[in-house]
Amino acid sequence: MSNMQKKTDVILIGAGVMSATLGSLLKELAPEWEIKVFEKLAVAGEESSNEWNNAGTGHAALCELNYTSEKPDGSVDISKAVKINEQFQLSRQFWSYLVNKNLIRNPQDFIMPIPHMSFVEGEKNVTFLRNRFKALSDNPLFQGMEFSDDPKKLKEWIPLIMEGRTSNEPIAATKIDSGTDVNFGALTRMLFDHLKTKNVEINYNHSIEDIKRAEDGSWDLKVHNIETGYIDDYNAKFVFIGAGGGSLPLLQKTGIPESKQIGGFPVSGLFMVCKNPEVIARHHAKVYGKAKVGAPPMSVPHLDTRYINNEKALLFGPFAGFSPKFLKTGSNLDLIGSVKPNNVLTMLAAGVKEMALTKYLIQQVLLSNEKRMEELREFIPNAKSEDWEIVVAGQRVQVIKDTKAGKGTLQFGTEVVSASDGSIAALLGASPGASTAVHVMLEVLEKCFPQHMFEWNSKIREMLPSFGESLVDNPKLFQEIHTSTAETLGLSKKELVYN
Repeated sequence: MSNMQKKTDVILIGAGVMSATLGSLLKELAPEWEIKVFEKLAVAGEESSNEWNNAGTGHAALCELNYTSEKPDGSVDISKAVKINEQFQLSRQFWSYLVNKNLIRNPQDFIMPIPHMSFVEGEKNVTFLRNRFKALSDNPLFQGMEFSDDPKKLKEWIPLIMEGRTSNEPIAATKIDSGTDVNFGALTRMLFDHLKTKNVEINYNHSIEDIKRAEDGSWDLKVHNIETGYIDDYNAKFVFIGAGGGSLPLLQKTGIPESKQIGGFPVSGLFMVCKNPEVIARHHAKVYGKAKVGAPPMSVPHLDTRYINNEKALLFGPFAGFSPKFLKTGSNLDLIGSVKPNNVLTMLAAGVKEMALTKYLIQQVLLSNEKRMEELREFIPNAKSEDWEIVVAGQRVQVIKDTKAGKGTLQFGTEVVSASDGSIAALLGASPGASTAVHVMLEVLEKCFPQHMFEWNSKIREMLPSFGESLVDNPKLFQEIHTSTAETLGLSKKELVYN
């Protein structure tokens, strides 16, 4: 135990893509601030950010059907899709800024162009997809999207999915070539390598034992050095908790009023990974289907071309599972330990309301390998069991809170929880997560550093030209940004052309 308290300006908890993004933004906006990072594991990006623990989709709502809802009259609400697309454009701009400034290099090591597709079966779903396509194709953010219900055209787009398909059910797909595959693990490691050059102190194998508010409003942390066993005292003016599933227990330690009446429900994931290079070579797209009736949003099935360690891979999933752990490397006591007197009623209410989710998770846990293959064959009719193996993906903790929709409402997005004085903030939740990291970290800056936003505004706009702008309302700006970021990131040499 060290009695010498070490002071710093900023402490980032967790070495994932969120902390990496916030640290990189702060080093551009306030380079003189001292930043320390604490990570429980031995390297960066090993939990939710790791390339094997997420879908690797650059979520821009190009293919994800759960971001476009069908209204009672059959029309499609695209407002959420537009919002997420604009948020992803901010991430592209920031990554491009870092590449242009030679702060990170070789963007092909973390981002690759890949068509994004939606694929549906059945007359009702085909009608929905056609209406979705019409709604999106009128929007400048989604220009270039194609629709087809012609089996011959679909064989050109997705030969692996069409081969051996014998059903007489109507089928249809949309395709847009401006989609991306993002290796968030590689990106995270690149950002932390960059932060090291900016004198950011990164401490691996360090866990946070306690967080308490100091008398002057700053934060005292007890940090356990896992290798030596020592516990050191740190003090920071600002703390960001970006520990993935581990964020909720740490937030609860702070005792801030904003941490009350919040719970978490862990959901684990599995992917099927193809081992046959010939099969992998025959598919080149991220193809998202539609969640089955009664299934939660995070269960949308998709067949993904991925680039991992610069090698092409093919994954199908996700299959949901249940574990009481909040992290893959967590404890089986995580869930029960997160139940506190201030959130027990919220948790119980969620348990009553989410019986359908509980039933779904039980069914998923009990799936045999052959049952998983049957679900895969709905995408690839000729799939062979010997070509595929199971990989355990990451843990996600869905936020449970009291909302206008009622007590104990399960949330499926990401959420920033911060103290009223902005001295501490935590990121909770999951999808769309890493894809919108820059937008989420801008929210942290606005909530926690409002007194600096005016002086930072010009620098933010240098890094993010669309900051404060609506790209939907300014198609010319979107065209300029989309084209320039595509060139910088090596995604396309073709410029989008607008009528």
